[in-house]
Amino acid sequence: MTWEVLSIIGTIAFAISGAIVAMEEEYDLLGVYILGIVTAFGGGAIRNLLIGVPVSALWEQGTLFLIALLAMTIVYLFPQKTLTHWKRWGNFFDALGLSAFAIQGALYAVKMNHPLSAVIVAAVLTGSGGGIVRDILAGRKPLVLRSEIYAAWAIVAGIAVGTKLASTPVELYILFVVVTFLRILSYTYNWKLPHRSLRNQSMDQS
Repeated sequence: MTWEVLSIIGTIAFAISGAIVAMEEEYDLLGVYILGIVTAFGGGAIRNLLIGVPVSALWEQGTLFLIALLAMTIVYLFPQKTLTHWKRWGNFFDALGLSAFAIQGALYAVKMNHPLSAVIVAAVLTGSGGGIVRDILAGRKPLVLRSEIYAAWAIVAGIAVGTKLASTPVELYILFVVVTFLRILSYTYNWKLPHRSLRNQSMDQS
């Protein structure tokens, strides 16, 4: 049951996130649907490729595809005045999708008896893979590659699931809330990971 709930939450959240980004980039209706679907299912496809599950398994999720299409249609039909305030909501839904899919990906790897390292990789790829593809298709720098804290929260989810710190349904739901909350805090207060830039050095040398 926990698996299904996380799948539905993640699918809806990332489908909406992709649709919002597509509308911000002024894509047409087809572009909205394509970007939303890629965001919702891209992470799962990448995860399946790397842990040995046939990518074709994604096409067996017909109900989730319908849910994603319905979510994107609702967002697309929202009044224009409402959508102008959805930059903030886009980040919120992205946080929900990251958390839900990171936990789901970790559970998938644990179920296949993979080691902790693989569980963490599955969490990161499932949680952020769709967002990476979305940002690339939208001509943006992927969030996961910036100094802004993003994939680190997927790693937290992977460690918690892989070490059995969260294993029961209640513990997994608590983990989902915690990871979502941490992601919201990180973009609200602009938390960043350490990074170095070579731009200023290059300019000084020139």
